[in-house]
Amino acid sequence: MRKILILLICCFSLQIHAQEASLAFLYLRNGEYEKAAAIYKTLHEKNPFNSSYLTNLIDSYQQLEKFNEVQSLINKQLKKRPDQHYLFVELGYNYQLQYKQDSASFFYEKAINSIEKTRNQGYLIGRSFQQNHLLDYALTAFKKAMEVNPNSNYNLQIAAIYGEKADLENMIDTYLNLVETNESYLPTSKTYIGKYITDDSENEANIFLRKLLIKRLQNNPQNSWNQLLSWLYTQQKEYGKAFIQEKALFKRDSSSLKGITDLGEIAFANKDYTVSKNCFNYIIEHTSNLEDQLKAKLYLLQISIETDNEISVTDQQFQQIFTEYGKNEHTIAVQLVYAEFLAFKKNEPNNAISLLKEALKLPINRFQKGNIKTKLADILVFTNKFSSALIYYTQVQNDLKNNSIGQTARFKIAQTSYFKGDFEWAQSQLKVLKNSTSQLIANDALDLNLLITDNIVKDSLKIALKTYAKADLLAFQNKNQQAIDTLQVILTNFKGHTLEDEALFKQAKLLEKLGEFIRAKSNYLQIIALNNEDILADDAIYYLAELYLNQLNNTENAKEYYQRIIFEYPSSIYLVDARKKYRKLRGDTLN
Repeated sequence: MRKILILLICCFSLQIHAQEASLAFLYLRNGEYEKAAAIYKTLHEKNPFNSSYLTNLIDSYQQLEKFNEVQSLINKQLKKRPDQHYLFVELGYNYQLQYKQDSASFFYEKAINSIEKTRNQGYLIGRSFQQNHLLDYALTAFKKAMEVNPNSNYNLQIAAIYGEKADLENMIDTYLNLVETNESYLPTSKTYIGKYITDDSENEANIFLRKLLIKRLQNNPQNSWNQLLSWLYTQQKEYGKAFIQEKALFKRDSSSLKGITDLGEIAFANKDYTVSKNCFNYIIEHTSNLEDQLKAKLYLLQISIETDNEISVTDQQFQQIFTEYGKNEHTIAVQLVYAEFLAFKKNEPNNAISLLKEALKLPINRFQKGNIKTKLADILVFTNKFSSALIYYTQVQNDLKNNSIGQTARFKIAQTSYFKGDFEWAQSQLKVLKNSTSQLIANDALDLNLLITDNIVKDSLKIALKTYAKADLLAFQNKNQQAIDTLQVILTNFKGHTLEDEALFKQAKLLEKLGEFIRAKSNYLQIIALNNEDILADDAIYYLAELYLNQLNNTENAKEYYQRIIFEYPSSIYLVDARKKYRKLRGDTLN
């Protein structure tokens, strides 16, 4: 019983102690230094070996300009613990706060020199300098600690200090030193360097990293430099350059094609079909693995579809795969893409539906079933069979609630309801999806919800919004001319409606698909004229520049509109791309 009582008393004392420390820290953070100092003084006297109580007491006194108390406190501590050489830094900083620079410098040098005598103090001394924002001294301390003890590695701390000093070149070089000593630091270094890297190749940090990596590759080739260069070029969307690095890596280690596979997928997602095609052709040439072969061939088929190759040629490519590998559980991904191709490209939805229903009979897992049912429902929407589509979407949503496949199905339920003109039910689904774990689904849900919300209030009969939803459905069904005509109804009958700019923009994109570039240009100009501060204004300006550059062969006008993005819309998502293209058209030399 006595032991239990002692244990309870100890636990209670520890709890009280922790509460006092928390309260003191709260006072210090809130600038109530007198209260903080009173508590920290008591805590330090009870726990003289706790360095955080001591440094927080010093900080509290210094904020109160009680410099004599700080000096007395540090000297007293040094008498008890003469090995705590980091306190020389605190003593020096105490003099610096009193503008006694000579005395401050004396103790700073004393702290630096003490590293030679007690090598284990190097980190504490460097950290003390850093915490007091004495960054040059901190660099000297950490570097000296590494000289004195070759087994120590403070490159992370040194790199962080260079970052604080905004010395990007030395910061990046230090992270590369870290990788050179141990390749396991590559992910860590990439994380820290990634905070400064952008998708603009002319960004200062990008230039430094590229220059330093190329120099290291020339002087001391190792895989890490190729990996980092590939990563950098990928961030800059220069996928062809990244592919060169990935091939170099594969030639040194042919055990994995993952780097090239990942790059091919990224290039495909960003519509760089040339590089993506090169990646997947390379994979087919260098692997005998069935899964890798099928994945590569599937991407090549998707590239064929996206680049508008002859439908008959693409169909033949699908048939070759099915002849070689069969229509079974291993080729589910290919069958899904083929079903979409049949419905949306060949306009053979019934064949697509039959294919998918047969696929559901195969021995597959619930995630594969979810994907097949979602695709089946998409094709049913394509054929205006909304009720049947909603049944399949709902099944997927219920079966895979916490999975992205289920969340996608919920979004498609909302989208189908929107197509039908049932806006209230669509919004009830979209509100749930705003917190989706998939950022893409959450963004799509937010965009559709905003479209409905922004345009439902002033139109009690919702005629304009229903017309727009009908045009959206027609576009989904690849009935582009009918969609254009339907949008024209809004532009003719609902002049000045909040949907006008949306209708103009959507119509412009559809006109581009049909090759009616002059009409598309007119739409973009109308959007800009309506309101150059509208949410779609920078979109219209950017796509107008693209139209002038790629379709209308008018580089001067393209330059003008890229320049408008740069100077009038500095927060636009198109800024980096517009700047690159403007510089190229102007004749700048780009690295």
